[in-house]
Amino acid sequence: MQKRVLACAIAFLLATGTGATAADDKDDVDKFFDKIGSFSAEVAGTTDYTFRGISQTNEGPAIQGSFGWSKDFNAGGQKINAFASAWASNVDFSDGDNAHIEIDYSGGLGTEIGGVSLEAFAIYYNYPNSRDALNYDYIEAGGGVGYDFGVASFGGQFYWSPDFFGGIGDAYYVAGDVSVPLPYKFAIDGHVGYQIFDNAGSTDYVDWSISVTRNILGFDLSLAYVDTDLSTTECGGSLCDARAVFTVSKSF
Repeated sequence: MQKRVLACAIAFLLATGTGATAADDKDDVDKFFDKIGSFSAEVAGTTDYTFRGISQTNEGPAIQGSFGWSKDFNAGGQKINAFASAWASNVDFSDGDNAHIEIDYSGGLGTEIGGVSLEAFAIYYNYPNSRDALNYDYIEAGGGVGYDFGVASFGGQFYWSPDFFGGIGDAYYVAGDVSVPLPYKFAIDGHVGYQIFDNAGSTDYVDWSISVTRNILGFDLSLAYVDTDLSTTECGGSLCDARAVFTVSKSF
């Protein structure tokens, strides 16, 4: 959540310019797109695409990209931010299926009250070319809350799906995050989440991660330790085991 808000803030500053000269240089086309909203994009490479602690690429690397839009407006005197994005990554479930790509479409609304950021959102997870019988595609809806204390920022999220990945029925995910700035522009980020299934045949589990991040020459670098409390038997293999994940990304 914090990365998306920061990206929107940077896009807003770039759109408004740094003074009268920047505003005077805008033609009618520039002004038209200013009214539409702010746009952003990101490309990333990672040694392993993990989702809630579980590898989605059979412990292999992934190339990922996203494109986002955001627009601020006022509702009853309250500043509201509307946002939407599309995100994609290669996947490998080693199931003999044709699903090699995941595309996530998301949208929602956010605001800030007394320094507390609030968001409500929905996400559609799409796996092109997967067999319909596998029921890979699913949706989630949820909300998030965050606060920046200066010495550290905290966030919490809740997700609900009426029919989770694989068509296993209702599922819930609760997560908490903390980010602490360190000297020399480093930061340390912590995450813990709890995945809950209504399906008696699925095992509820906890995932967690800790990562060190830094921006170098305009690239965001992250080295993370990722793990779950699932056993190899419960997971059906080593995809839930502890691992180190290195990611490099570039935002535009």
